[in-house]
Amino acid sequence: MRYARVSAGGRAVWARVGEEEVELLSGSPIETDPEVLGVLPRADAVWLPPVVPPVFYAVGMNYPRHIEHAARLGNPAAVVPERPEVGYRANNALTGHRTPIVRPAEVEGRFEAEPELVAVIGRTLRRATRDEARAAVFGWTIGNDVSARTWQHQDRTFWRSKNSDTFKPMGPWIETDVDALAQTTTLRVNGEVRAAFPTGDMVFDPFDYIVEITRHNTMLPGDVLWMGAESTCGLAPGDTVEVEISGIGTLSNPVQREEEQGNRP
Repeated sequence: MRYARVSAGGRAVWARVGEEEVELLSGSPIETDPEVLGVLPRADAVWLPPVVPPVFYAVGMNYPRHIEHAARLGNPAAVVPERPEVGYRANNALTGHRTPIVRPAEVEGRFEAEPELVAVIGRTLRRATRDEARAAVFGWTIGNDVSARTWQHQDRTFWRSKNSDTFKPMGPWIETDVDALAQTTTLRVNGEVRAAFPTGDMVFDPFDYIVEITRHNTMLPGDVLWMGAESTCGLAPGDTVEVEISGIGTLSNPVQREEEQGNRP
C-alpha cells in the first residue's frame, strides 16, 4: 500500500495512492484506520512530504564505498563505524516531490545530492529487540540529502549546510509492502544516471539503528530514519534531480537559485 500527504483545498490531507486516483483520508494511517473522504486524479495531486516527523533521525556515512571515497578526499571522519550512531536534521528542510530545491544566494562551491532510503516508524519503541524494530517500520520512502559542502566545512555544526529550507526532499509516498533492502537506488540528473547501487549494501541496516537509538531514546510513530547514501553528485540551478528506489518510486525535484524562488510563505 502507498500512503502520501497531498494538498487539497489549501490544507494537508493524508491519502492512499492508487494507479489512477488518490483517495483522500480522514487522518493518518500510521496510527489509525482512516475513512475515505473523497478522491482526486493522481495526475492532479500536489505532493507534500509524506510525513512530518516528531523526530528526524539521519545516519551519516553508512555505505562502504562512500566511506572509501570520503577518505580519499582527506575527510578525517571517513572511517568504518564500529557501532550505529545517528544524528538529527530539521523539519524546516523538508519539501515534497516536484517542489524546488532552492540553492541559497550565498552558497559557493559544491552543492550536492545524496540518494537515501528512509524508514518511517509506526509504533512507540523503547529498548526494542531487532524483531521489534523490524515490526515497527510502517513503511519506506525516499530522501535526497542535499548539502552545501563549503558551509559544511566552515561551520561547527550542520545547521545550514544540511538543514536550510528545501534541502531535504522526501517522498513521493510511503510504500508499506516492499523488501526495501533488496532494491536498487538510482540517482539521475537531467535524465542521466549519476549513480546506482544496491540499497541494502550498508554497514548497519535500519534495524541495527533502531535497536541502538531505542536504548536511549523513545522512538514515536511518524519518526523517520534516513539511511545514508553510497554516492553523491553535484547539482546546479536548472537541473532536475531524481532519486529512484525500485519497489518504492521516484522522487523528483527541480533545482533553482534563491532569486528565482522569491519569498517562501
